[in-house]
Amino acid sequence: MILAFLRRVFLITLALLFSPLVRAELTIEITKGSEAAVPVAVVPFGWQSTQAKASVSLSTVISADLARSGLFKALPERDMLTKPTAADKVNYRNWRAIGQEYLIMGLVNELAGEYQVQFQLLDVYKGESILGYRLNIKKNELRKAAHHISDLVYEKLTGKKSDFSSRIAYITTTKVGVNKRKLYKLLVADADGFNPRAIASSWEPLMSPSWSFDGNKIVYVSFESKRSAIYVQTLADGKRVKVSSYKGINGAPSFSPDGTKLALTLSKEGSPDIFVLNLINNKLSRLTKSYAIDTEPSWSPDGKSIVFTSNRGGKPQLYLIPSQGGRSSRLTFDGDYNARGQFSSDGKNIVMVHANRGDYRIAIMDMATQTINVLTAGKYDESPSFSANGDMVLYSSKKANRSVLSAVSADGRMQQSFTFDSGNVREPAWSH
Repeated sequence: MILAFLRRVFLITLALLFSPLVRAELTIEITKGSEAAVPVAVVPFGWQSTQAKASVSLSTVISADLARSGLFKALPERDMLTKPTAADKVNYRNWRAIGQEYLIMGLVNELAGEYQVQFQLLDVYKGESILGYRLNIKKNELRKAAHHISDLVYEKLTGKKSDFSSRIAYITTTKVGVNKRKLYKLLVADADGFNPRAIASSWEPLMSPSWSFDGNKIVYVSFESKRSAIYVQTLADGKRVKVSSYKGINGAPSFSPDGTKLALTLSKEGSPDIFVLNLINNKLSRLTKSYAIDTEPSWSPDGKSIVFTSNRGGKPQLYLIPSQGGRSSRLTFDGDYNARGQFSSDGKNIVMVHANRGDYRIAIMDMATQTINVLTAGKYDESPSFSANGDMVLYSSKKANRSVLSAVSADGRMQQSFTFDSGNVREPAWSH
């Protein structure tokens, strides 16, 4: 039982095939949308530059961002009667006639070797501008600017924080040479799958990536030395530090909210237990001590608690323990298997892998009521990760015998599939 659970928790990525990324971005398919999505038209931005054409279509990126949230329905460009770039050129009656509630437009000017991007958000029914913004950017930052505009629009219309400017991390493997040897890669990309770059690669497995709360670092497990070790890597300069390489298991690392500590799983004293490593002084503190398997620690947003998986009750379930040490308490009782818990940014919910009779699905537990809401219907859904605002969950699922990334809204109404041209992608982690 213990060996089987260990294998599932720590080496599940070894049992399934990874394949290479073969293009620069993911294809995102909205497989289930919301009937209440708000109609919005994003008009192609005006372009004034010595360069004949923009390298990135801001309107395309903004439309995709808003549609991906599930709260908005973007009007196809082909259905636009006109394409104004200034508010005084807008005929609101025409836009109301085709059912649009909001209109986004803008202009890009080249100034002193940079771009100045300005946009307006118009309320079609009120016939007025409700948001305007101008920013200066480097010429290679058009996509970044588009995500920023999406953030501003989303927050204005919903009153909630957005995550379009966030990033995702994930693991892939390329079969190389005639012997089809696997090259494992840890990649980081924009939240929409664009601009991926490998930050680590190895002929041995890489797994369990997790972001620091400020988005500047990633911690992960590598077997490059033929045994597990935990590395912290700074994204800006690529510098990495090996922080744990004890005998036995070094696994499931997770940053504290202030970035000064890691919760991790170590078996150096026997059975796997939860430890906290102080990254400033390298002091190691043991939180759990049992003959069971304690693993997959994740911090609460206030840093006071850690949720973890344990089979101390006979089957894997979620438990909560003070991050300073103390008595742990069981959180989940419904289902044969509850694991890989992670708090939402507001601490009100925990996302997990929830299973009954061998069907592994993504579920969310309301911390106030302790009720569990199952969000997905897949048989092998795993590795859930909350978006920064807690509205979406990114996870790994099976599709046509391939592992793909999928996303589901926290209420289960919106579902998406992120698919590469070929191969499998696993272990997603969404930045905070």
